[in-house]
Amino acid sequence: MNYVQPIQSSGDLKQSDNIEDNVRTLAHTSAAFRQGDTGNGEATASSLSALLRRVSGTSTREIDSLIGDLRDLREKLRTDGDRIHRDIVEYAALSQQVMQLSRIISESVKSLPDSPNTEG
Repeated sequence: MNYVQPIQSSGDLKQSDNIEDNVRTLAHTSAAFRQGDTGNGEATASSLSALLRRVSGTSTREIDSLIGDLRDLREKLRTDGDRIHRDIVEYAALSQQVMQLSRIISESVKSLPDSPNTEG
């Protein structure tokens, strides 16, 4: 899974150009509609409506995709956080056991009788 993406790839540039083309077309269509083409006003309004739906549909799909990506990242962070928490708890328990074992060994060594060779 690769969650890191470049800020703007060549695909993004093409999509950006496509969006800019749609905006230009929208502006051109809008200007023609404002000029009051009375003979073809309803056709212009419906084409403007279709263009608006197309432009907003693209934006909506992109936003939905980003939301999905963010949800995936949130779930990954949650699972990684849970795993790290479990690891820390296990490490603390193991550390506690090592300290107890060290204490037992130390006390056992202290209680050993003196070696007979040390009287010497």
